[in-house]
Amino acid sequence: MKRKLLGVTVVLVLLTTLLFTGCRPAARPEQPPIKIGALASLSGVLQDYGTQFRRGFELGLEFMTEGKMEVAGRKIQVIWEDTTTVPAVARERAIKLLTQDKVDLLVGVTSSADAIAVLPVAQEFKRIIIVEPAAADVITGMFWNRYVFRTGRNTAQDAIAMADIVAKPGVKVATLAPDTAFGRAGVTPFVPQALARGATVVAQEFAPVATTDFTPHILRLIAADPDYLYVIWAGANNPWRQLVELDVRGKGINIVTGAPEIAALRLMNDMVGMRGFTVYYHTVPPTNPMNDWLIKTHQQRFGSPPDIFTSGGMANAAALITALRKTEGKTDSELLISTLRGMQFDSPTGRRHFRSEDHQAIQPLFEITLEAVPGVDHPVPKLVRVISAERLTPPVTVPTGAPR
Repeated sequence: MKRKLLGVTVVLVLLTTLLFTGCRPAARPEQPPIKIGALASLSGVLQDYGTQFRRGFELGLEFMTEGKMEVAGRKIQVIWEDTTTVPAVARERAIKLLTQDKVDLLVGVTSSADAIAVLPVAQEFKRIIIVEPAAADVITGMFWNRYVFRTGRNTAQDAIAMADIVAKPGVKVATLAPDTAFGRAGVTPFVPQALARGATVVAQEFAPVATTDFTPHILRLIAADPDYLYVIWAGANNPWRQLVELDVRGKGINIVTGAPEIAALRLMNDMVGMRGFTVYYHTVPPTNPMNDWLIKTHQQRFGSPPDIFTSGGMANAAALITALRKTEGKTDSELLISTLRGMQFDSPTGRRHFRSEDHQAIQPLFEITLEAVPGVDHPVPKLVRVISAERLTPPVTVPTGAPR
């Protein structure tokens, strides 16, 4: 009798085990990672900018995911490629990311020429590219396609900011810029903005990018006798020293510019007191949690404050993670397009949004003056006022009939 009861008990235990094992939900298969192809100038003439963007993008992912590096249950994998600041290389690396690495989308690119080379690739493969920090207007204008979004500002927004600061009836302005796509893209939108505010444009000088002697250009600008000289420049060889040596300000000409990255500010100690605007300097934006975290973390890890393109990289990552949360981790291009259009997102400089018509991020910039600060090896931008995003809305220049 005892043996029979023991046998029944064993059978019941086995049946119970099988019953509950059969009812247990099957383990969910692990979701594949979200693969991001990142393009930046990690060598070449814009290596510093590319390095800043990479640091900012990686810090932005960390901040937005609270260190988990995942969104909607999917791990984030970033594959970096160096464009070397050569457009043909940028295109080749983008194709490699899409065909060999099978990335879900692209981010970057540092130079505008590199970006213009990559935009058709995004269209061909029907993959989103979120551009930062390349600034030429044509990226969200003439060469735009529906897969292109830009978190950074464009040169038209820079132009509007400067016109908002200096242009008014009766004022004479002149410009000095490199004879490059970047330089001309900065001057071209500034002229109509200045004229619309009643100013007169009395001279425009474009110097070859490799210029070391700016004397002929500066002398012609002095002869034009402007009230303001708007200098648009980026790179190691620049006109600042010769503008001082030729005493441009002593002749009653106010020099104005967009305050550049910290390395370039170190070359501008003679420009203390100059007015202008900035896209970002770490102490300029009104206090916000993202910028506070960026300043603290960057200082701890790299021993220096974040720079312009570090901020841009973080904004780029913030936009991406904001969108992926809304799509619950889905990376389908059509879903991302509908999600990103009109989407608001936070950044180290404040709230931005993608304009639906051309996917350009509309954002604030900052009027500043350059001041000497004891113990700091460069002129420090000091905030005069926030120029609101609403005041900096550039014209839509997407070609008529471009597929939406």
